[in-house]
Amino acid sequence: MKIKSQKDFFAGLMFLLIGIGFAWGATTYSVGSGARMGPGYFPLVLGVVMALLGAALTMTALVVETEGGDKIGKWAWRPLFFIICANLAFGVLLGGLPSVGIPAMGLIIGIYALVLISSLAGDEFKIGPTLILATVLAVGSYVAFIWALKLQMQVWPTFITG
Repeated sequence: MKIKSQKDFFAGLMFLLIGIGFAWGATTYSVGSGARMGPGYFPLVLGVVMALLGAALTMTALVVETEGGDKIGKWAWRPLFFIICANLAFGVLLGGLPSVGIPAMGLIIGIYALVLISSLAGDEFKIGPTLILATVLAVGSYVAFIWALKLQMQVWPTFITG
C-alpha cells in the first residue's frame, strides 16, 4: 500500500504509539470503574482515544490522495531545542535539583523562565510581549493552582519569602 500523505501518516503513527504507551502504562495503576475512577482511569481512556485518533489518521493518510504526497520537511532543530530546554528549566526551577545543589525557585520564576526560553524558539523575539505573556501566565497560574485549587507548592524562592 502506498503512503499518500507522509505528514499525516507519520503524525498518526506517532499518536498511535504514544497512545498505546500511555494506555499500557496506565494499566499498572488501579483503573476502577466509571462510577469510581482510579488513578489509572483517565490516562487509560486518554491513551485509548489518542491511539484511536492516531489509527484513524494513519489510515486516512493511506487512502486520501494529497497533492505532491505531502512530504515531510526538514527537522526544526532550533525550536525543538528551545522548547525542550524551556520545559526542563521550568521543572528544575519549580522543584529544584537537590542532588546537584540547585534550590527550588518557585512557580513564578519557573513560569517566567519557561516563557522567556520558549519564546526564543520563534523567528522573532520581542521582550515586551514576552514579559506581558509571562506575567499573565504567572498570575493565572497563581490564581488557578494556589488560590483556587489550594495546591501546596512553592510560589517564590526561599531567599525572598524567608
